[in-house]
Amino acid sequence: MSNVMAVKTDNLIKTFSGMEVIKGCNIHVPKGCIYGLLGANGAGKTTIFKLLMGFLIPTAGEIEILSMDVMSSQNEILKNIGSIIEVPVFYEHLSASENLEIHLAYMDIVGDIPSILDMVGLKATNMQPVSKYSLGMRQRLGIARALVHKPKLLILDEPINGLDPMGIREMRELLIRLKDEQDMTIVISSHILSEMEHVADIVGIIVNGVVVEEITLSEVKKQFPNGLEDYFFNIMNGGAKLV
Repeated sequence: MSNVMAVKTDNLIKTFSGMEVIKGCNIHVPKGCIYGLLGANGAGKTTIFKLLMGFLIPTAGEIEILSMDVMSSQNEILKNIGSIIEVPVFYEHLSASENLEIHLAYMDIVGDIPSILDMVGLKATNMQPVSKYSLGMRQRLGIARALVHKPKLLILDEPINGLDPMGIREMRELLIRLKDEQDMTIVISSHILSEMEHVADIVGIIVNGVVVEEITLSEVKKQFPNGLEDYFFNIMNGGAKLV
C-alpha cells in the first residue's frame, strides 16, 4: 500500500448553526486503497464527503485531495473525482447514455459510454428514460457517471443501496478491479459491514463527528477473529482501540 496520501484532512471542523458536526477530524487515505468510512446514522459521514468534494466549506482545518488543497484547487480536483453522495439525480426524461453524454460535455472530457455502462451492468442500447429505472438501475447509472471521466479518486456514499444480491456482488468485484487494475483510490461508506469486510483495505470509524480510529482490515481480523462487525460494535460501545 502506498505511503502517498490521496486524501488527508487535518483537524477538520464543520459547524452548522453554532453546533460542531465535524469535530477535529483527521483522515488519512493512502493512494490506491479502498477506505471504508463506518459510523452510525448521523455520525457525519455524508458531511465529510461533501467537505472532501468542496460542496461544503470547512469552518476550520485543512483538506488535501491528490496533493491539492480543496479550497484553492477545487476545479482541478473535481476533474479527478467521481462521486455518489446521497441519492443520484438525473435528467429523468433522458436515457442512461444521454445522461452520461451531458456529464461528459459538462466536464469537457471524452469518455467511452458503452463500455462504462456495460461495466456496471447497463446497456447503451437501452433508450428507456431514467424515470422508468428501478432503484438498483439508478444506482448502477450513478456509479457509471462517477466512472465515465476516468477519475483517480472515487467517493461513494452507500453505493450498493437498492442493489439485489447479484448486483452487490458485481459492484464488489468492480470496486476491487478498479483498485487493482487502475490503481484507483476509493473512499466508501456503507451500513453493510459484511460487504465492507469484503472490499476495504482500511476502515475509519467515525463517532459523533470524530474519526476515532483508522486501521487495516488485516489488523482487525488478527484481534477480532469473528470479523469487522465485532470490532465495530466494540468501538461503538466504548471498547479500547486496537494498537
